[in-house]
Amino acid sequence: MRWFVVASVAVWSASALAADVSDGGVIPLPPVVVPLGAADVPNASSPTQRDPSATTTVIETKSRVAEAKDAAELIAASPGAVLQDQGGAGQRKTLSLRGASPNAVLVLLDGVPINGPGNAVDLSRLPVAMLERLEVMRGAGSRYGPGAMGGVVNLVTKAPDGQRAFADVSQGSFWTTTASLGGSTQVLGGEGLALVHGLRSDGNFTYRWDDKPALDGNDWPSAVRQNNQALLGGGLLRWRRTIGNSRVDVVGEGLYETRGLAGPVQNPSADASQSTGRGTLSTRVTTAFDDGAELQLLGFGRVDSTLLRGSPFGTGPYGQLESSFGAEAVYSRKAFTRHRFTGLLSGGGDFLREPSGKNPSWGRFSAMLGDEVSLFDGRLMLDGTARVDVAGPFVVFSPKISGTVFLPAGFELRASGGQASRPPGFQELYVMQGTLLPNPDLKPERGLLADVSAAWRHEKVTAQVTGFYGLYENLIAYEYYPPVLAKPYNFAAAQTAGLEVEGAFSPASWLEAQASYTYLATQNLKDDPRYYLKALPYRPRHRVTGRVVAGPDWLKARAEVLLQSEQFTNRTEAVALPARAFVNVGIAATPWKNPRVTMAFDVKNLLDVHSQDLDGYPLPPRAAFLSLAVAWDAGRKEQ
Repeated sequence: MRWFVVASVAVWSASALAADVSDGGVIPLPPVVVPLGAADVPNASSPTQRDPSATTTVIETKSRVAEAKDAAELIAASPGAVLQDQGGAGQRKTLSLRGASPNAVLVLLDGVPINGPGNAVDLSRLPVAMLERLEVMRGAGSRYGPGAMGGVVNLVTKAPDGQRAFADVSQGSFWTTTASLGGSTQVLGGEGLALVHGLRSDGNFTYRWDDKPALDGNDWPSAVRQNNQALLGGGLLRWRRTIGNSRVDVVGEGLYETRGLAGPVQNPSADASQSTGRGTLSTRVTTAFDDGAELQLLGFGRVDSTLLRGSPFGTGPYGQLESSFGAEAVYSRKAFTRHRFTGLLSGGGDFLREPSGKNPSWGRFSAMLGDEVSLFDGRLMLDGTARVDVAGPFVVFSPKISGTVFLPAGFELRASGGQASRPPGFQELYVMQGTLLPNPDLKPERGLLADVSAAWRHEKVTAQVTGFYGLYENLIAYEYYPPVLAKPYNFAAAQTAGLEVEGAFSPASWLEAQASYTYLATQNLKDDPRYYLKALPYRPRHRVTGRVVAGPDWLKARAEVLLQSEQFTNRTEAVALPARAFVNVGIAATPWKNPRVTMAFDVKNLLDVHSQDLDGYPLPPRAAFLSLAVAWDAGRKEQ
């Protein structure tokens, strides 16, 4: 993993807008700090392009070949990120950023929303095998709309790039198997890529539990976590072609999965299950004009089906079909020598078919204007954005200002502030998601958000410190009262404040290390003695991550650590999940370079720490995995 952060501090003012008429020359914008190959230039929805002043972490998957991980596990190492895991391989995993709810984190696949605004994305459905990189932007994404109050995750799929083929397979504990197969070549006058992937896990494991917590020193009996199985299969098709000054990129992605729903530990369910199907199709046309302007047109459609079975859902299956479509136009152009203006228009709709026959639906519309100003030969960048979003009966407004100062010797300062607003999401209002219930009485949430950071980047060392604060009105969050299923509620008033410290060190080609610490303090400000000043659910106060990789290119050893403090599961602080510390280790050997063959062995939870998921059920104990990855590139000459 490499950490690339843009940091800054400044204030937007009218005088800055007037300063553009001084020199006649063009002031160059600071370069994007994320190194990308020509094979896959980021689109306008990439955080590195749409909001270059944001705090963004880029995770390259090519450095994670043959590691037994999914997208959720890679993102979990980012500062400010909290991963909520509900059971192990193939089970639901959602992400919270900087104290915002998972429903307020927007997840994109090549710039296309995987779910609509306000809908938490299950990251367990996204295998690393189909991804080129992951871009994690932390902080209010006003340029992305109401689904990005906490941040944005853009998942960039493998690019069709010449003639190549790749495959990988992993086998490990709990009869867990993952596999993928894909390749790219010239097709229909352009470049095409196809990939298929699958996962199977029995998921059951033995654990010990304290059946008599009031007694000290009592023997803990053994039990088996059951109904934890998962089966998933999916695929990706991507095609692109350059026609004149335009590039056309078509992406189709789909999957089908079924998983057991073990239920809460106080009231486990042996027969509950969920079957889910998803299909997405998008087309993006990017046109570069001779005057430096750029226009991106995007159209997409998505269908999600959910079928719930078992005693918690009644006598028969409970099925829902959710569909969505949208279109977006983004136009950007330099003007007045120092400005780059960006305009966005988008629209679409969401529809739900469900057993009651109510079948709710709504339309969506968004408009955004932004201006980036470059001053003092690019050493100062100012950015202002205003966005309005309409979703059904809700209308929200999200302005933001930010500034970046580039100092000598690789130092940077940054500050931003604004209002982020979002209506309750379509799924939060109407869709039942396994053990998560909807709440049609939700109100829109609004947050006043700000952050300040300082960074230093060197060829071998990078470091950054960021402070952030949020004051929320009607914050939407899930909470849990056993044995009732989780449900979203409005918190009338709440605040979050925190600190992110991160760094990377690579003194030689055979050694690299990264570490981060996140402090997050949350408080419920509702004037009620049962809740006042108590922590918000599912927000641990302390998180520490670390990763060390050592060895030559043909033999790499790695070790990772993830420490997380106690977190409460409801607003009364009556139920809590204990602190945990996971240590993972692995080793990978690459005896050949073309075809590149990598063999790896991983041990997760090396110390066999007993921890719990959101329902209080134990998460998997120590587990081992063997992996094999093979990649062949026709243009590569190394042997």
